[in-house]
Amino acid sequence: MPAYNEEKTVESVVRRVIEEVSCDFELIIVNDGSKDRTREIIERLGANEPRIRTIHKENGGKASALKEGIAISRGDIVIIQDADLEYDPAEIAHVIQPILDGKADVVYGSRFLVRRAARVLYFYHYLANKVITTTSNLLTNLNMTDVETGYKAIRGPIIRAMVLTAHGFGIEIEITAKIAKWKAAVYEVPISYYGRTYEEGKKIGMWDGVMALWYIFQFNLFWTREQSFRQLS
Repeated sequence: MPAYNEEKTVESVVRRVIEEVSCDFELIIVNDGSKDRTREIIERLGANEPRIRTIHKENGGKASALKEGIAISRGDIVIIQDADLEYDPAEIAHVIQPILDGKADVVYGSRFLVRRAARVLYFYHYLANKVITTTSNLLTNLNMTDVETGYKAIRGPIIRAMVLTAHGFGIEIEITAKIAKWKAAVYEVPISYYGRTYEEGKKIGMWDGVMALWYIFQFNLFWTREQSFRQLS
């Protein structure tokens, strides 16, 4: 769980994970140099819950926070849960089920399959996501509907073996390119999405979309399978 200045939502999200995820798990919260009360809140939560592990680092963006959390993870499955309220922790069981069933190595929660509930927000974000997803699909040959989703569940040995170098939100594209190189069994499942406005704390911007297109070409065309993983199976 990467967290940057999420004092308004992080406690609610953590409590929902604790209450609504029924399988054995550890929750790694990476405080990415927050300037608000995020550090204080997650330290208090971690002191009372042995399944929570906290990391504090200088601000480096979402990719930096995820890389630190993934590196110390120990689970058979690693799933990304943002510290805001855009994704519903009650749906984690739904997202990881294809892996538990032995069908999938990777599961993406898609906001664009048959929906449960989705807040109606920015059309330009929707359009940018479609362009990014389609461009990614052309190079990965995966028929994805939502490569920028925040819910990605991946078998632990795969994600921990992955060499991750992208910055910011580019890690979403990098992971997608490299699971395609692994030849992983990839599934998508529909999820709810309760998006935020910029006034409510949304952080992704136009420059992130431009960089996503660059990362699509970089990781699909200029990285080999051998370069993408520390070990191959």
